[in-house]
Amino acid sequence: MEFKTENIRNIALIGHGDSGKTTLAEGILFAAKESKRFGSVDDGSTISDYNPDEIERKISINSSLLHCEWNNNKINIVDTPGYMDFTGEVIGALHAVELGVLVVNAVSGVEVGTEIVWGYCKQKNMPRIIIINKLDKEHANFQKIFDQLKNQLSKKVIPVQFSINEGVAFESIIDVVNMKMLKFSKDQSGNFTENEIPAEHKDRAESLHQELKEISAESDDELLEKYLEEGELTNDEFKKGLRSAIASGEAYPVLCTAAEQNMGSKSFLGFLSDYCPSPKNVEAVIGKHPGTGKEVTLDYDSGGPCVVQVFKTISEQHVGELSFFKCFSGIIKPGIELMNTNKEQVERIGQLYTMNGHSRKEIAHIEAGDIGAVVKLKNTHTGDTLSEKSNPMELQSIEFPSPVIRSAVVAKVKGDEEKISAGLQILHEEDPSFMVNIDGELKQIIISGQGEMHLDIVVKRLKHKMGVDVVLEDPHIPYRETIRSSVKMQGKYKKQSGGRGQYGDAWIEIKPQSRGGGFEFENKIVGGSIPTKYIPAVEKGIVEAMVRGVWAGFMVVDVKVTLYDGSFHNVDSSDMAFKIAGSMAFKKAFMEAKPVLLEPIYEVEVMVPEEFMGDVMGDLSGRRGKIQGMDSDGSMQRIKALIPLAELYKYSTSLRSITSGRGMHRRKFSGYEQVPKEIAEKIVSKSSDDKEE
Repeated sequence: MEFKTENIRNIALIGHGDSGKTTLAEGILFAAKESKRFGSVDDGSTISDYNPDEIERKISINSSLLHCEWNNNKINIVDTPGYMDFTGEVIGALHAVELGVLVVNAVSGVEVGTEIVWGYCKQKNMPRIIIINKLDKEHANFQKIFDQLKNQLSKKVIPVQFSINEGVAFESIIDVVNMKMLKFSKDQSGNFTENEIPAEHKDRAESLHQELKEISAESDDELLEKYLEEGELTNDEFKKGLRSAIASGEAYPVLCTAAEQNMGSKSFLGFLSDYCPSPKNVEAVIGKHPGTGKEVTLDYDSGGPCVVQVFKTISEQHVGELSFFKCFSGIIKPGIELMNTNKEQVERIGQLYTMNGHSRKEIAHIEAGDIGAVVKLKNTHTGDTLSEKSNPMELQSIEFPSPVIRSAVVAKVKGDEEKISAGLQILHEEDPSFMVNIDGELKQIIISGQGEMHLDIVVKRLKHKMGVDVVLEDPHIPYRETIRSSVKMQGKYKKQSGGRGQYGDAWIEIKPQSRGGGFEFENKIVGGSIPTKYIPAVEKGIVEAMVRGVWAGFMVVDVKVTLYDGSFHNVDSSDMAFKIAGSMAFKKAFMEAKPVLLEPIYEVEVMVPEEFMGDVMGDLSGRRGKIQGMDSDGSMQRIKALIPLAELYKYSTSLRSITSGRGMHRRKFSGYEQVPKEIAEKIVSKSSDDKEE
């Protein structure tokens, strides 16, 4: 069946870990008869968690693309991980959908992951609906969780359903939109019967229905005028107004489910089809011409030029690279050629698929607004835009979060380094929230990501895909050396061993520069005491000494060197002699100029619930952190601190331990500061020991 843009709904299931997103997705596919069995996370049989890592750990690690049909609409679902190590998957998914479906646990309520993904949707100004799930669990409490949502997320949260008997006996909800009681069957079919609302719940339902009417009326000036005059809306007007309020973010409806028993999946699909936005109902996407930078509006027109963007890349055995994409304009078909405007390379489009987990179904074409997958693009990866060569277009790239943990990768078998490097690059292209850097200075392969589990998964995939075993170890710290005082020093290199000798003589003065001031070389030779042709050799010798380090083997920074005197020999002087003289003068002067070590400092922002503030602050102080400020952000406290990189190894793991998994942090490089004397002495001593070894 073909679907026009207005009959497509693209949603991402988002929320904190263990809120039940994958089970809800499973129930939706089962209720819509897209699957023949109701899979379980516990036995590893769900459609969306098909990766061996996910089955083993019983959590979602990758976002998974699913679809079903309901009421003549195509529903594209991206089931996203809830664990914050895989937040990059959530960001990629939100780039491809028009609706964020926030799933909240009816027992534990609003958690740190809930607020983070809500914030992502807020940044994108994305329509949202909320599902309070697990209403069949002991201690489930609809009203308590609803109050949290209203207080911590938005005052625009409004129930369109409410539960009347949550807990182990849960089976019924009140549908405030249609003013019916829905009683669910307990056979996991998702079926329900409609009944009259019991008298004890009638007043509450009518009050909420009236509130929904007012929200609907306020979404449109004409509807509001009519409502104020007549005090009533027709069913069609009510529906139109509520749809508009959801699309514009004026209302965030709350629905009810118990996903393990598949209660609420069909009522959710009905609400999604009737009231939630298609790509046609949201703000148009703005692209730009890559050459001129001119902005172009894309309004999901299947008759327009073809523009698609890849939001996720996976590599599968026997298939190769599979790219998940959203079609923003035109129609994409196999065999056409499109230009990758990010890489300026042409791609020929191969087979197109719709996906349900790892199951693929070939499809003839994909229209504007729809989501699909394509195999074996040569040079196109996550975030890239493909458009017609005659009408090039570039969409805003996907901004993935900065890494919060780094580690060094070491091959178990010597000689595997090239395979490791190639494999890590492939994994980065699949998951841009994971970074790899071959650091020549530190002589290590450094990988960084969103948490310890994130890096563990990368290492496992490296072995699975590339057949190479690696271990993770502490990454070296890129310390720097500098000076605190000015010194004048001679460097004289004289060598005589029969025949032509070597002679170079240079007098220099070194001075400290301000932090970040870099290296400056000044030539103040007058009267030809050193011929002009040898001056660059002196500078080269100094620069080479700086790169190698003088005191502890770390790069020297922030010094000014003035060459002011010297002598030469008509026969024995050479570039090499003056290069050695410059290096000798610099090394001797450096050690006399009160050398100090500098260490990289990171600006760290920690988000924690208030009850953990004391423990987290104590831990930061123990890491030599300098607190820069604190403020509230919803139910969370935000702490800003400056912390040495040396103290941040595995901090994300430690923070989760201190805060029972509810804390998170982000970091960015701030600058270099002096290492305390006693710590510097240990670093220098260790460096000397390493050199001797």
